[in-house]
Amino acid sequence: MQKTTQETINNIVWKACDTFRGTMDSSEYKDYVLTMLFVKYLSDFYKEKLEELHRKYQGNEERIAKSLKREKFVLDESCTFDYLLKHKEAPNIGEVINKALERIEEDNKEKLEGIFRNVDFNSDTKLGKTKERNSILKHLLEDFANEKLDLRPSMLKGNDVIGDAYEYLISHFASDAGKKGGEFFTPSSVSTLLAKLVEAKEGDRIYDPTCGSGSLLIKASKEVGNPNFAIYGQERNGQTHALCKMNMFLHEINDANIAWGDTLRNPLHIENDHLLKFDVVVANPPFSLDKWGAEELANDHYNRFVYGLPPKSKGDYAFIQHMLASLNAQGRMGVVLPHGVLFRGASEGKIRKGIIADNLLDAVIGLPANLFFGTGIPAVILIFKKNRENKDVLFIDASREFNKDKNQNSIDERHIEKILGTYRNRTEVDKYSHVATLEEIEENDYNLNIPRYVDTFEEEEPVNIEETKANIARIEAELSEVKKQMQAYLEELGL
Repeated sequence: MQKTTQETINNIVWKACDTFRGTMDSSEYKDYVLTMLFVKYLSDFYKEKLEELHRKYQGNEERIAKSLKREKFVLDESCTFDYLLKHKEAPNIGEVINKALERIEEDNKEKLEGIFRNVDFNSDTKLGKTKERNSILKHLLEDFANEKLDLRPSMLKGNDVIGDAYEYLISHFASDAGKKGGEFFTPSSVSTLLAKLVEAKEGDRIYDPTCGSGSLLIKASKEVGNPNFAIYGQERNGQTHALCKMNMFLHEINDANIAWGDTLRNPLHIENDHLLKFDVVVANPPFSLDKWGAEELANDHYNRFVYGLPPKSKGDYAFIQHMLASLNAQGRMGVVLPHGVLFRGASEGKIRKGIIADNLLDAVIGLPANLFFGTGIPAVILIFKKNRENKDVLFIDASREFNKDKNQNSIDERHIEKILGTYRNRTEVDKYSHVATLEEIEENDYNLNIPRYVDTFEEEEPVNIEETKANIARIEAELSEVKKQMQAYLEELGL
């Protein structure tokens, strides 16, 4: 039998979205589609494992049951996708699905508790009255029953097929619905670039304080090359937190510690009443978050704002300082932010000065505009390192090198490799990069605006005056001739 490719999953599940289109916004129906994909994956995984154990133990139910308890998931027959499909004509299929999800959580409490808390398959408000709701859910189950959608591990073409398909869907939902409050889905290429810049290594603790659906954490962990790493994340949006936990399992990261809550007001990765420390921190926090909690955090319990309290209307430097406070003595971090963090003054200018004076900033990398779903704002990557040896800052202006796609811009492997090569070698490239000393930055009053350091001005070719005069004379002569011809035509017509 032919193995299931990522493209197959993408096409089938994206088509399943047609069941909902026109009835609700994709920001709402995405939870139903992605949850059903997760349930189908759990079911197919469990089905294959059960078949293996029956062969191994020749039908010995006691030994089979004992072995199943040691698997990463426990799944009762009433929770499987096949069971739900058999009951697709039930008078209230939404209630049947809800009960299955509750049982899945209950039987896998340590790993999956709360993962379905924000999705209700029996909701009148979201899915309509019983008859309409039953019709939608019946079609959804039939869409996922496509024989080509075989998610058994042995039938997947590659280890990350299901996880990458999940990322594909999340990115499409982000494109379709957009984000509010400065929260933007991180494109796969930007996640890859950031992960390679921070270079997670074997044994590292990797942390994202605003982890969203988890793409940055997953990309960073892939750079390790083996399963010897620890993943930590926190996400304040309950629905997105659930998506992140599912995403981790779909990428075979089964012990990720993903917390639910507001990282600034209530950081949850704590050790002995102090922030837990990490080797690598990556993040794409909400851009210039308004009302981030300045009033409550003026006397922060964890002493995170050592360089000053950011303005209450812009939380960028609140996240930066939280991340710096979460780094261990040799830690490194990469964060995606709006360009305003480079040059805004007042309290942010003071914070920026303190961070640079303490030699924590390693690089400033300007990205092309229109890379992110839902916004055309150009972003910048800042790289920070604890215990740096060099006393300079690398500036890279990669804003002019991108692919112009239909709806938005993108960067590919060529662009990523050029940025990485320039960063790792700290090379100066004309109109692309510059290594600035701390003295040079001080002379610029700690303003990090990239054009101050990387001159991208293109001189225009000198104008040849004599040639230009000759062209003007030629054009005037041609125009005079055209006017004569027009006059002749008008006379012929008696006009």
